[in-house]
Amino acid sequence: MSALVWAAVVLIGGAGSVARFLVDGLVSSAAGRDFPFGTLVVNLSGSVILGLLAGLALSDTEALLAGTAAVGSYTTFSTWMLETQRLAEERQLRKAVLNVVVSLVLGVAAAALGRLIGTHL
Repeated sequence: MSALVWAAVVLIGGAGSVARFLVDGLVSSAAGRDFPFGTLVVNLSGSVILGLLAGLALSDTEALLAGTAAVGSYTTFSTWMLETQRLAEERQLRKAVLNVVVSLVLGVAAAALGRLIGTHL
């Protein structure tokens, strides 16, 4: 892998994490912080994008830059789990379970939708 690809991963990954921060903040400001809607929106939109990329015929380098660097840094498994654990600690078990179930079901559906769109482009 060339130094240019590594530099692109760093720059694109940084941009993805900044985008996550902005989207999460905007959604959380609008929806409130009682439920982690910001992380949910980030992860669902990332699932659509990653599904779309999977449906396209990308080269290995393109897949690395678009899928891993951009979408991988944009979405966040660790924050999703931390927020779910926080809800459970606060005895908001219904919200914790809802966060897991909704994220998984809608995430798989979002990825499938993205892939369907990607295969038709």
